Amino acid sequence: MRDRTSIMRCLWLIVGALAVLAVPALPTEVRNNKNRGRGSMWWGIAKAGEPNNLLPMSPASLQMGQSVYGTLRRKQRRLARENPGVLMAVARGANMAISECQHQFRNRRWNCSTKTNYLRGKNLFGKIVDRGCRETAFIYAITSAAVTHSIARACSEGSVQSCSCDYTHQARGPSGVRDWEWGGCSDNIGYGFRFSREFVDTGEKGRNLREKMNLHNNEAGRTQVSSEMRQECKCHGMSGSCTVKTCWMRLPTFRQVGDSLKDRFDGASRVMVSNSDRARVNNAITSNSASNSVHAKREGLSRKHRYNFQLKPYNPEHKPPGVKDLVYLEPSPPFCEKNPKLGILGTHGRQCNDTSIGVDGCDLMCCGRGYRTQEIVVVERCNCTFHWCCEVKCQLCHTKKTIHTCL
Repeated sequence: MRDRTSIMRCLWLIVGALAVLAVPALPTEVRNNKNRGRGSMWWGIAKAGEPNNLLPMSPASLQMGQSVYGTLRRKQRRLARENPGVLMAVARGANMAISECQHQFRNRRWNCSTKTNYLRGKNLFGKIVDRGCRETAFIYAITSAAVTHSIARACSEGSVQSCSCDYTHQARGPSGVRDWEWGGCSDNIGYGFRFSREFVDTGEKGRNLREKMNLHNNEAGRTQVSSEMRQECKCHGMSGSCTVKTCWMRLPTFRQVGDSLKDRFDGASRVMVSNSDRARVNNAITSNSASNSVHAKREGLSRKHRYNFQLKPYNPEHKPPGVKDLVYLEPSPPFCEKNPKLGILGTHGRQCNDTSIGVDGCDLMCCGRGYRTQEIVVVERCNCTFHWCCEVKCQLCHTKKTIHTCL
């Protein structure tokens, strides 16, 4: 019996070794930095930030419920305490990010699904963020952009006590002679940008390649919001003569931000850390270790080198990524088959478009497995009319629709 057990153990070791050899090798830096950055747990505030978990203390401040409190790091909790009203804006931004991500990827194999059974300490977007792929890059960019957008808008709405409208444009005034002047209430993109850096980037020190990827994509999301600020104006004068025109800066709609980041996703750059940057960070760590100063290591290194790095393109013939470009470290999984280890749901049972040759087409969506076609009857409200007062009456219309479902 003992010999049989030993033989079985050896067989399992051989099978395990063969399985390891069968896995495609990733670059050493990617393997060593495979785990996601430390700052992603806050995404759970989108699920926890519901009315039952946000306890009102005063008209302008909120107290964190226990489920919300557990999703935040110590610095993020402090920022929420010091800026009453900001917690609700962050929760609103997280939900905006989820909705926009699911809209942008609704017709792709990976459709930005979130975990319905979200628990504290688990990742809201699932295990896909453990991979440094394009999809993870988009998640970091869209969540960072959403917080920036939500905070900037909350400031101008007066929902956050520590900020207000952006009046810096009025202080500078229009340059030259113009037929308009600054006024109104500009959305406070400056405060939103800075707060997003402090809150979203918490835990991302930039000490390894994966954290650099996260920081770059976070910054790309914020920069996209900032670059799409637009000027809006309102006319004043008798009978709409527009003798005086007041202008202010307004945030873009978040759909515009999502569309732009989706374009960046399609053209994302695969990167690796540059040799000069690696040497600079290693020298800083060595210097800090020699001085035996924990504070210097944490504060000096993170502040000086947190955003001061240049990622090198994986393909030397490509140009380095710009500040608004999304970056990734490794190819995306195919998303065709269910993979619980990676949190991939697969495309079995997904609807597809049999006339499309794009990513939503049945050939690509179903990964060549084929698809099932069936006709269904959909009951919809139609021919609605308003009756005085005050009722809307509709008919029920039966419509036949043809749907295609992946096998």
